[in-house]
Amino acid sequence: MLLALSIIAGSVALDRAVKFWAVHSLKNIGTLPVIKNVFNLTYAENTGAAFSFMEGGRWFFIGVTVIILAFIIVLIRRGYIKHPLGNIALYMVIGGAVGNLIDRARQGYVVDMFDLRIIRFAIFNVADSFITVGGVLFAAYILFLHDRKEKKKEETEDGA
Repeated sequence: MLLALSIIAGSVALDRAVKFWAVHSLKNIGTLPVIKNVFNLTYAENTGAAFSFMEGGRWFFIGVTVIILAFIIVLIRRGYIKHPLGNIALYMVIGGAVGNLIDRARQGYVVDMFDLRIIRFAIFNVADSFITVGGVLFAAYILFLHDRKEKKKEETEDGA
């Protein structure tokens, strides 16, 4: 439980701190080049999802986020996740989702600031990073770890 709270609270706190900095430092200047033509810090207010998909969908995204968070919590609480990697991945997703949910609920948009110019990627934030990394880790858990514990348990029971 302490690990869950640490990851979730830590990711939300880091997201809030970076967004606070972006609002107070980047908003007035717009873009700050870090590595020319590769990476900028760019202030953006996104009312949609990635790449401004479904722009203006505040209440839709709030509702979907709440439903997904509830689903993830049920998965964790009922013990469906059998390996620590799966739980850590979902804690990261929860933290990122809560970070963006706070923005959407409070102001109707998400503050973004990381601008990868080299690949013309969507401007994103810390919460998006936690959601993405958590999602990739969860996919790895599902692909490589989830069934293995179940199979080992079945083999042990069959061989006994």
